[in-house]
Formats: sequence, structure tokens, C-alpha cells
Amino acid sequence: MLKYTGLENKNVLVIGLAKSGYEAAKLLSKLGANVIVNDGKDLSQDSHAKDLENRGVKVIGGEHPLSLLDSNPIIVKNPGIPYTVPLLEAAVEKGLKILTEVELSYLISEAPIIGVTGTNGKTTVTSLIGDMFQKSRVTGKVSGNIGYVASKVAQEVTANDYLVTELSSFQLLGIDRYKPHIAIITNIYSAHLDYHESLENYQNAKKEIYKNQTEDDYLICNYHQRHLIESESLSAKTYYFSTQQEVDGIYVKDGFIVFQGFRIIHKDDLVLPGEHNLENILAATLAALLAGISVRAIIDSLTTFSGIEHRLQYVGSNKTNKYYNDSKATNTLATQFALNSFDQSIIWLCGGLDRGNDFDELIPYMKNVKVMVAFGETQSKFVKLGESQGKYVITATDVQDAVDKIQDAIEPNDIVLLSPACASWDQYNTFEERGNKFIKSFQAHLPSF
Repeated sequence: MLKYTGLENKNVLVIGLAKSGYEAAKLLSKLGANVIVNDGKDLSQDSHAKDLENRGVKVIGGEHPLSLLDSNPIIVKNPGIPYTVPLLEAAVEKGLKILTEVELSYLISEAPIIGVTGTNGKTTVTSLIGDMFQKSRVTGKVSGNIGYVASKVAQEVTANDYLVTELSSFQLLGIDRYKPHIAIITNIYSAHLDYHESLENYQNAKKEIYKNQTEDDYLICNYHQRHLIESESLSAKTYYFSTQQEVDGIYVKDGFIVFQGFRIIHKDDLVLPGEHNLENILAATLAALLAGISVRAIIDSLTTFSGIEHRLQYVGSNKTNKYYNDSKATNTLATQFALNSFDQSIIWLCGGLDRGNDFDELIPYMKNVKVMVAFGETQSKFVKLGESQGKYVITATDVQDAVDKIQDAIEPNDIVLLSPACASWDQYNTFEERGNKFIKSFQAHLPSF
């Protein structure tokens, strides 16, 4: 951790005592700042508030008094708090600096930073880069919007590490000097307009990721959205990724992932399915190469990385069959996404809580479905759907029974996909429980030696 002295004896107001606010307040106190924590909810019984008070930090809960601005503090706010709350509006009027805690992570990090943002795919890219580091001699730690507070992880890394940080648009609005050595923008689509008020504001928030980069840094962008940055004044070396054509960066050609003419791996050997994940893989692979991770470690990761739990998660293989857990697909849109991710024949496990809807919108995505296994309250609806499309349909009592019954129908190279298109509450407490039952059932059918 760098001995940053720029906040010594400065008045700092932390707004929002969530996980990031708690860690930010502890760090600010360690850096010698005069810290006050404020939250709109009652904090009298909050364990984190009590811990901060024991550390000498003043905590004010239950309201946002404007008098907190009298000392002209630097503000570190929870990313999710909109700038339209009266306290922040008053702070803007006074010209006070408003930051998010990722700025603190940059100020103290000895490690160079890989920053990942985008509308879709940033969690997968961040996790995949983290997995590549785990399989490499180069070390890196994952942080940020992925669930590990960046300002806490930044205290643990050294100059020999990398700090890999997932960054939301909310977090990026609150940076000042923050500068990733390698910045990734996976894509930018319309999102969070209730917070940002316009698409342009949202896009500009994402673009903050490269505003402080220099010619010694790297920016990785989606080639098919290059128009979003082409008019910008960029200092960093810019690389692109594309699944469709050769670019200055990383791309797919003749089925291979290629960087600077070098073939890294064929896409058929990847375990993360779908065109969207192919883009994620390209972005993560390029960042890993720039960070000095070996091709061997990258290939090891790309052939084993299971993805995000319960979201098209690669569970493993039994002989030539790959199993995927997409239990988080609790609606038809998510299942459309999953069914569209595979070119091979699919054994599709589906069904769950009946909310009164039908599933005809899945028909255009069922071309690769060979067998359907239906369970749960919507079982009869999925049986009707499958039979209407000429599919072989099996009925099962639950997920475990479904995995048992497909063993007689499965053929070489079939994909086994749990993507229920329904909530789990008819049979399971959570989609996580349902997914874990699927994984356990898969494991029960692995050959014993």
C-alpha cells in the first residue's frame, strides 16, 4: 500500500454505509483524514457503524443534514446514491469534490490496474482475467463491482501484482485521478437511464475510464462500437477486439483466436459458450497478454473456466458431453440467450414456477434442441411446447430426476443445459439451490475409478 498523504487532516464525508462505505471510512481514517460517515437509515444497531465509532469515526444516521457540508469536506459517496439527493445537490452547488471509493483504491495501489467496464460482460471479463492470473506466474487480484471492495483489495497488492477492477458507470462518475494501466470497454448499450437521465450521459460516464490514461497505457474496445471513441482525444495505445474481422488487436479468423498473426486457441476448444462470451474471451485474453500472462496459462484458463455461478456456468464434462448450469435463467429472455449460445445438439432441462405465461417466444431458439426434460409446475406447458415442435420430451419430478433420466437419451457431443425459463420457488428455495442440485446430480453420474 502506498503511503498516500494527500488526505491527511482533510475533512472527508462518507455518504452511504454499505460495504464500500465501511471500507472507505476505515481506509480514510488510516490515511489520517477527519472522517464523518452519514447514512439515511438508522445506524444505532449497525455493527459496522459501531466498529467505526470505536475507531474514532463519527457516524450520523437517520437523516442527511445539510450542516455536514459546513466544513467543506471531500465527499466519498456510495455509487448507487443519485446526485439528485438534496445533500449532494447542495455539495455540487458549493463546488465540493465528490468521489467514489475506487478513487481511493488508485491513490494507494502499488499495483498497476486493469479496469473493466461496459454494459454487458464486465463481470465475466473481470472473472476470466482473474482466473488467468491464478493459472499464471504473474499475480493479480480481482476487485470492484464484482463484490470485493477495491479500496480494501488495493491495500493488499504489491508492485509485482495487478489489481483487476470491475467498474460500473456509477463508480466511474466519481473518479478524479483514477487511471488504469489497461482499460477495457466491453460494449456500451442503453442502460441505467433512470440514474444518468440520457444515453449520452451514460456513455460519457463509461468513457471516464480512459480520461487519465497516457501513452504508456492501453485501451481495449469493441471494434464494432469504435464510433463511440473515434472522435475522442485518446492518449493510450488503442487495441480492438472483433469476432468478425481482422483488426488492430485480437480477432477470430478461420475459427482461431488470433493476436498479431499468432493463433492462440480454436474456438471449439473454449468452454464458455456463445458469441457474447467469445467477445468477452477476446477482451480478457488481450488484457492478459498485455499484462504478461503466458499463452499457456491463458489456454489453461479458456479450456477450464466455468464462468459465473448459475449463469451459463460450465459444470464439467462426462465423456464427450458438456454440462451447463443456467439456473439463474428465471425468464424466457435469459433462456433465449442460453439456447442461442450453442451450435451442438442440446438436451434442455426446463420448467419451474408457473406465473401464468406461455413459452411460445422460445420456439425460434429451439432449432438445436434435441431432447427436452420438463419438470415443475410448468411441466405440462413445456411438454406441449416440445411436442408442437416435434421434440422428444421427457418428464421428470425435479432437476435431480431430470439428470438421471437423460442418461438413457444422451449421445456423444450433446450439450446438457439447465435453463429453466422459470423461477425456482415451486420446488427450491432459490435458483442457487436448484443449480447446486443440478451440479451434484451431474457429479453423481461421473465414472468412478
